[in-house]
Amino acid sequence: MDMAEPPVSLDRLTALTPARVRLGRSGSAMPTSALLAFDLDHACARDAVHAELDAKGLAEALGRQVITVHSRADDRATYLRRPDLGRLLRDEDADKLITGDHRLAIVIADGLSATAVHAHAASVAALLIERLADWRIAPVVVARQARVAIGDAIGVLLGAELVVVLIGERPGLSAPDSLGAYLTWQPRPGRLDSERNCVSNIRPPHGLSYATAANTIARLLRAAHARGLTGIGLKDGADLIPSLPRPADRLPSA
Repeated sequence: MDMAEPPVSLDRLTALTPARVRLGRSGSAMPTSALLAFDLDHACARDAVHAELDAKGLAEALGRQVITVHSRADDRATYLRRPDLGRLLRDEDADKLITGDHRLAIVIADGLSATAVHAHAASVAALLIERLADWRIAPVVVARQARVAIGDAIGVLLGAELVVVLIGERPGLSAPDSLGAYLTWQPRPGRLDSERNCVSNIRPPHGLSYATAANTIARLLRAAHARGLTGIGLKDGADLIPSLPRPADRLPSA
């Protein structure tokens, strides 16, 4: 008797992914419906890249005051052409950030999708603050025309042990509103991307839920504090291995 699994239908396979598969054909071209859907998604991605960050709306959604700062990219056009300027804090904004005894700084940055930030950042930040209620958390900073590394300068000025940057990720044709979270231990200018942890694709219902994202970020932050590191040396679940020493406690190699 043949006990082989029945073949999976193409309809079921299509339902498993938002990617463009099985679009069909109309002569030598795509069907009109598929072409119109592609044009709509492309327009949504472009709109997300060029959208302006609403700092006031974020503060209202969070229910608290925020500190608004700006990168050295003066406008969106410069930001898109000069990624290096988006990583640097504008000199005149440094005085807004008061050094304190903070374990964590939370930075909300527009990145490449202010649309994602408007949709998800306040909810994730609020849940994260709730889950880390026993930590000393600096005032939330909202950064305009900013990339991930701007969190390093902000973290130093705030005197934070850790910084988490909630930022709009590069839009795709199926995801113009994906939020990412980047965690850095002892932030300072010059940190490498390999020294950060990332929690990506926060965009319910199609990606991570707010609760799942906040739980994962909080778990990684507690593990980072316990281990004294972030990046490639810290994996999700590392907080379950408390016996590993901090880097400063290890004996120097021969």
